[in-house]
Amino acid sequence: MIAFLSRWASLPTFYRLAGRLLPWFWGLTAVLMGVGLIGALVLAPVDYQQGQAYRILFVHVPSAWMAMFVYMFMAGASAVGFIWHLKLAEILARVSAPLGAAFTGLALATGSLWGARMWNTWWVWDARLTSVLLLFFLYLGFMALQAAIEDRRRAARAGAVLALVGVVNIPIIHYSVEWWNTLHQGATVSKLSNPSMTWDMLWPLLTMALGFMAYFAAAVLVRARCEILERERHRRWVVEEAA
Repeated sequence: MIAFLSRWASLPTFYRLAGRLLPWFWGLTAVLMGVGLIGALVLAPVDYQQGQAYRILFVHVPSAWMAMFVYMFMAGASAVGFIWHLKLAEILARVSAPLGAAFTGLALATGSLWGARMWNTWWVWDARLTSVLLLFFLYLGFMALQAAIEDRRRAARAGAVLALVGVVNIPIIHYSVEWWNTLHQGATVSKLSNPSMTWDMLWPLLTMALGFMAYFAAAVLVRARCEILERERHRRWVVEEAA
């Protein structure tokens, strides 16, 4: 297992592979986002209860999904780096944190905009909203902890502990609408056998979610390549790559 990870997680191999994958992920992002936005803003019908205001959910819901997905990705990479001391895993955890914080901030902002229209308030200390706010602080704490420790390997280990402890918040976010009486609506898309959205609303939402995932993959590859160059700038392979 260690030999397999060491082979495919070597920084020069990953750097070159990421460079070849980047155009595909950026292209996929553009296509999915373009199709998703057309479907969300033009083709999807007006909601009979929420009117045009519901269209903000085509950004809010994918960003909320990505906020949790990125944290799980960051925690998983942190665990791999903590256990097997792989530099690439530590790098992926480090570079994904700002992206996760951005997705979480976007989810909170768009949710507040929607809430101001639907609930007549920008914020309530609802279980779902509060747990997502805690997730945002976990991202900020992870980044602050890594920035506070000069040694990158020690910073990665300290960040891994925080990331793994914070994983307990993910199921709280997911099940908060079931465990507590909240203003936030319950599951819609996750009820795959009988979703609460019609197909002409559902497919733009899923397309936007895939577009967000493609963007995350592309952004992580870009940030990881930059981080690798910074860490390995004195290595011979970096000099040869630059030449």
